[in-house]
Amino acid sequence: MTKSFATVSQRPLWTLACLAVLTATSVSTQEFQTEQGSTDVVLAPDDFSPYAGRNFPQRPLWGDSHLHTSVSVDAGTMTRLTQEQAFRFARGEEVTTTHGLRAKLSRPLDWLVVSDHAEMYGLMPQLLAGDAEVLATPQGKAWYEALTAGDSQLAFDTAMEIVASLSDDVPPIDNPKAIKHAWEAYTALADSFNEPGVFSAIIGYEYTTEGANNLHRNVLFRDGRDRANQTRPFSQYDSKNPEDLWAFLAEYEERTGGEVLAIAHNGNLSNGRMFSLNAYDGSVLTQEIASLRARFEPLYEPTQIKGDGEAHPFLSPDDEFADFDTWDAANLNGTELKQPEMLAGEYAREALKRGLKIEQELGVNPFKFGMVGATDSHTGMATAQEDNFFGKHSGVEPGPNRWEHLVIEAPDPELSIYGWKQAAGGLGAVWATQNTREAIFDAMQRRETYATTGSRMGVRFFGGYDFTDQDAASRVPADAGYKKGVPMGGNLQASPGGRAPNFLVFALKDPISGNLDRIQIVKGWVDADGALQEKVYNVVWAGDRQLDENGKLPEVGNTVDVENATWTNTIGASELITTWQDPDFDPNLSAFYYARVIEIPTPRWTAYEAKRFGIEMPDYVPMITTERAYTSPIWYTPG
Repeated sequence: MTKSFATVSQRPLWTLACLAVLTATSVSTQEFQTEQGSTDVVLAPDDFSPYAGRNFPQRPLWGDSHLHTSVSVDAGTMTRLTQEQAFRFARGEEVTTTHGLRAKLSRPLDWLVVSDHAEMYGLMPQLLAGDAEVLATPQGKAWYEALTAGDSQLAFDTAMEIVASLSDDVPPIDNPKAIKHAWEAYTALADSFNEPGVFSAIIGYEYTTEGANNLHRNVLFRDGRDRANQTRPFSQYDSKNPEDLWAFLAEYEERTGGEVLAIAHNGNLSNGRMFSLNAYDGSVLTQEIASLRARFEPLYEPTQIKGDGEAHPFLSPDDEFADFDTWDAANLNGTELKQPEMLAGEYAREALKRGLKIEQELGVNPFKFGMVGATDSHTGMATAQEDNFFGKHSGVEPGPNRWEHLVIEAPDPELSIYGWKQAAGGLGAVWATQNTREAIFDAMQRRETYATTGSRMGVRFFGGYDFTDQDAASRVPADAGYKKGVPMGGNLQASPGGRAPNFLVFALKDPISGNLDRIQIVKGWVDADGALQEKVYNVVWAGDRQLDENGKLPEVGNTVDVENATWTNTIGASELITTWQDPDFDPNLSAFYYARVIEIPTPRWTAYEAKRFGIEMPDYVPMITTERAYTSPIWYTPG
């Protein structure tokens, strides 16, 4: 008879060693003589292990593509944390903040981009150190003397003057050598912290243009310093036109053989300009410009400290989750009041719909982007967790009054932004095959990424035509996902017979965050009359709730104890998985689909702050949040 593996495992070690030798001699099932003399078949074929031969991503890699240190001109006027400390903090080490607080992440990150501003790159550390090249310029000498005079008010006023100079058309200090030295010091540092398989230190910077209207981009390199040093950070002083940035990146790739991409962010503060239907100068959008954007901007950052930009209630009135961490009063500095017609050019969902329309007209979709979250922290610390939030900048570290601190002072006080408005987010999840710069960059290029507001929930999303309920019962849904369909960020072609696509979606809770409330699939399309349409479907949820006649789902409940800044995971689910087929599918219409995962309510950072410092905040300050994830879309194209 054939013995069980349990029986074999109890044999002496020398017998198991013999089995290992036999296994190595052949790829087929082997027969051999047992000690009793009988012939037993005990070895399985070579593909017994379900993990053998897998080449698809096994887990999401967590990181931040948008972090500033003392090297950024604005951050450097307040924070003293260096680029080295930023990498150490991201890797899980404890650091001391600018004002002496001890800080550490609950869990290390897998990758980080220190994306300091390109404008006058490295100026503040050079100024404070009395760098000879900077002091050789008249403005540099004047600023240095003011900062080191021992007059705190003068130092503050000078710092504000330096930050304000970022709005000038020409740099007040034009010193290419100083920028080159700062850039090369950074790329060398990133290479020294880059440890393939353990931690990826991705080289990058932020191109900060149209400051008030926030057309900013983070530029990421696939390569190390050998290639990155063949260029320099492209800044608004080179051009305020993002189209010129894309041309600059194209020239870099052609000249060096390297690869680079850009991630736009905070369209919610652009007053309609981030996803405009026109070119930067207001002229008609051309195929060439649309193609450049599609080539160099495969991702968008829909959530971070300065609010959430996935959807807006004015644009999506039927979406009860659209009004989340909304900043919609004005542009970034409060100088231009927001008008309703601007909103369509600011939010990710509307941009995805606009992209389908543009593709019908130009043959290319400039807004075919995936999702990735980031912090935009200017503290040198990538802190996106609600109970570990260190805010936008080091000028106001955690304390009893930072919730009411004036973050953005607008000419109209009603448009000013106060500390409580800041969001403790977000994070980027990348489905890369390994933790290397190259694999993470490649995953970003194919848009196999998702954004969260800070939680580290695991999310899978696949589209195809042949998913079954059995696939949703699997403990490894990605097996069917990659075999039968395309992952998030992918493209679906029309199926024979015009069958509707179906989707396999799975979410696993963050072990230290809230349980899961529901998974929704958001669909956008252009109808037969050319109008932009959208619909949010609840596809799987926790508990025994039932959809109403409009497809809406009752609330999951709320276990948050605001006074003690805690909650219980007695509602919600630890994981959710399902297959879903579009019931309203028209094979002749282009469409996109993405998944949105919602957690049960948990305490917001303001609740933790109130408890720690024993303070009471006004009723208008939100104390509860619902963490969420947005996957990259899957696009359907007819024909």
